Amino acid sequence: MPREIITLRVGQCGNHIGMEFWKQLCLEHGISKEGILEDFATQGVDRKDVFFYQADDRHYIPRALLIDSEPRVINGIQNSEYRNLYNHENIFVSDHGGDAGNNWASGYHQLISLGKGVEEDIMDMIDREADGSDSLEGFVLCHSIAGGTGSALQLTFDSQATNLNADCVVVLDNTALNRIAVDRLHLSNPTFTQTNSLVSTVMSASTTTLRYPGYTNNDLVGLLASLIPTPRCHFLMRGYAPLTVERQANVIRKTTVLDVMRRLLQGEVDPTQVHESLQRIRERKLVNFIEWGPASIQGALSRKSPYVQTAHRVSGLMLASHTSIRHLFSKCLSQYEKLRKKQAFLDNYRKFPMFADNDLSEFDEARDIIESLVDEYKACESPDYIRWGMEDPGHSLTGEGNASGTLDPNLEA
Repeated sequence: MPREIITLRVGQCGNHIGMEFWKQLCLEHGISKEGILEDFATQGVDRKDVFFYQADDRHYIPRALLIDSEPRVINGIQNSEYRNLYNHENIFVSDHGGDAGNNWASGYHQLISLGKGVEEDIMDMIDREADGSDSLEGFVLCHSIAGGTGSALQLTFDSQATNLNADCVVVLDNTALNRIAVDRLHLSNPTFTQTNSLVSTVMSASTTTLRYPGYTNNDLVGLLASLIPTPRCHFLMRGYAPLTVERQANVIRKTTVLDVMRRLLQGEVDPTQVHESLQRIRERKLVNFIEWGPASIQGALSRKSPYVQTAHRVSGLMLASHTSIRHLFSKCLSQYEKLRKKQAFLDNYRKFPMFADNDLSEFDEARDIIESLVDEYKACESPDYIRWGMEDPGHSLTGEGNASGTLDPNLEA
C-alpha cells in the first residue's frame, strides 16, 4: 500500500523549486511532460503513487498544490511544456494580490485582506487531495523562510514558525548553494534554475527509499525518527555526492563520512556488511556523537531509477542532525540585531496593520524563539542536556566541539 505525500508549493521560491523537483520525479519514474507513462516504464516496480495519482491507465498527476499571491511564476509553469502535467484545480493564484516583494508582512496582509475565503479555498484543495489518498503519509511544504507569500502563508494558518509547528525542517541556504555553484561547479553566474536543480536532486534522493522501497526507511517516520532526538531539534543538514548541474561533468569531491560509506559499495554488497562497517565506525569513534544518546549512524541501500542514465555508478545522500546548525541561526540573529539597531527596513513593515503604532512584538517574539533554539542546541552538546531548562529558567549548558546527533547516510547502489 502506498503512503502518499502531498506537496505544497508556495510563493515564487516554492514554485520554482517544485518545478525542478517534479521534472526530476517525472524522469525517474518514466513519466512524460504531459503526465503520460512512457512505454518503457509500464513494467516498473517503483511506487509512483507516493507522489502521483493515476487519472487513468497511463496518465499520472502530481499530488501537488501550486499557491501564490501573484501570477508570474505560476503563469510561466502553465505556459511551459509541463502545462498539462498538473491538476489545474490544485492551482491557486490570488485575483487581487500583488508581488509581496520578499516582505512577509506584505504577503500576510494580502492574504488576510482577501478574507476568509482564501483560507477556505486553499483548505478545500488540501482536503480534496487528502481524501484521494488511501494512506496519507504527510505533507512537504516548499517555500522561502525569508520570502513574502511563502513565509506569510504560515502566519495565515496560525503557523508562526517552522520551529514551533513542523515535524522536520531541512534547511537549504541560498548563499551556500551559489557558493557551491561558483566555486565547485565553476558557474560564473548561476541561474535560479541551476541552483534549484541542486535542490531538486537532493529532494529526490531523500525520497528514493520511499519510491524504490527496500528493507529499511520505507516511510517518513522510519527515515526521520532516529534523526530527531527532541521535538525542537528537528532541523536537518544534507550532504550529497556527486553533485552535478544538468549534464556538466564537474562534481564536488570531499572526504566525509559519506565517502567512507561509498567505499563499502564495491560490486554487490550484503547489507549486513554495511552495518558491520557502521559498527566499526562507532567502536573506533570516527564520528563524534552526543553523550546522552545512543550513537546512531544508519545506512540504507536503495535502488536507482532505471530510466535515468548517469556517469556515476553510485551516489549518496547524507541526512544529519548536527548541533553546528545553530551557527546558521546565530548568524541570522547577529544580522537581525545590526539591522534592528539601525531601524533598517522597518518602514516597509510599519505600513501594515500588524505593525501599526510601532508594535514590533512580532519581531521580538521571533527573536526570542530563535535565541532559545540556539541555547538548546548548545545544551545538546553537554552530557547534562537532560537537565537543561529544569533548574533556573535562564540556565543553559554549553559544551565544546560540534557534537552531532545522528547521521543517516542514505546510499543509492
